Amino acid sequence: MHEKLPAAPEAKAAHGEGDVAAAFDDFMGAFEAFREANDERLAEIERKMSADALSEEKVARINAALDLQGKALERLALEGRRPRLGAPERAGLDLSGHRAAFSAYMRAGDASGLHRLEGKGLDSKAMAIGTNEGADGGYLVPDETEAEIGRRLTEVSPIRAIASTITVSSSIYRKPFSVTGPVAGWVGETELRPETASPVLDELEYPVMELYAMPAATPALLDDAILDLAAWLAGEVDIAFAEQETAAFVAGDGDRKPTGFLSVPTAPESAWAWEKLGYVASAVSGDFPAELPADLLVDTVYALKAGYRQNAHFVMNRRTEAAIRKLKDADGNYIWTPPASAGARATVMNFPVVDVEEMPDIAPGATAIAFGDFARGYLIVDRQGIRILRDPYSSKPYVLFYTTKRVGGGVHDFDAIKLVKFAAS
Repeated sequence: MHEKLPAAPEAKAAHGEGDVAAAFDDFMGAFEAFREANDERLAEIERKMSADALSEEKVARINAALDLQGKALERLALEGRRPRLGAPERAGLDLSGHRAAFSAYMRAGDASGLHRLEGKGLDSKAMAIGTNEGADGGYLVPDETEAEIGRRLTEVSPIRAIASTITVSSSIYRKPFSVTGPVAGWVGETELRPETASPVLDELEYPVMELYAMPAATPALLDDAILDLAAWLAGEVDIAFAEQETAAFVAGDGDRKPTGFLSVPTAPESAWAWEKLGYVASAVSGDFPAELPADLLVDTVYALKAGYRQNAHFVMNRRTEAAIRKLKDADGNYIWTPPASAGARATVMNFPVVDVEEMPDIAPGATAIAFGDFARGYLIVDRQGIRILRDPYSSKPYVLFYTTKRVGGGVHDFDAIKLVKFAAS
């Protein structure tokens, strides 16, 4: 029988040259091939109580190809949203003031313009946030460059894309939170208003920690007048920042980094309490139940209160998603659905799936799946100002740009996120 396999992502890239529509067609073709092969595997299990080894291998191979197609599609969609690194005049950018001085500093190390800006009105206040702070000092990047780095981080950092963010000017952010919710009640028009109970408040603290990247440039690159160096810098640091941020937002221990949601104490959903995340347990060691495996995810969805489900996402890595892709519900329908269009997300039981490679694999004792409203459940705190220090000496002939930002984070509504925990034994 002719085996239907998806086209390799490399072949698509060679002929499509970044064509997102063609990549999406390839992705959907890969999914159809996967569904056909997996249906055959499930039919064999029903007939013979086990699947043929060739069928298992075929499904695994197509599943892996589907993951590659998904990565290629995401990469092309992201590249399509990024601005071109052309001349400032062509991009419609204004290089006056801070931006012009910053460009002179990056290209030639001329800091005189930035020094003059330190004594001018609002610029003086802005520079005070990022200049001479810490042993290395440095200069604050222009506002538009900071905004561009923030936009890129939102696009490439999966947790940042779904969590809440706030920008502060201090080194720590404190947020009071009502554990019991608002206190209210009903009364008649002429009735006395009874005294309400006092709300139970909890103050959450989010210290910001320093995150750095150090892109390198050649002298020829810096001499190229047509290149927008601010846009180049944003493009160089976004992936480095995003990878470190995401790892911390997931599993950071709070020591010189944000506190990840998987580092928060957990409890079975039946024993959930504030300052803990509730989890739904799998009865099988490191796996889904053999019968009705999708019920584990159904239980997780309904462990979350209805108000949180409206904006909920599944968070898992691609290997976990590949395992879920094989599951069907009690009616024989796949619970994983491919994205409806290029740039959209795949769904599990109609809830979007966010691929986070820093999430653990399915294994005994692992918390491999998170589900919830991360906009209400996790808060990212950005310190205003991104600093840069030019270093032409450490790696000659390259010029290093030591770029730092300060960021913190942690859970701020412990009822908004639920976890799936696989049994240890």
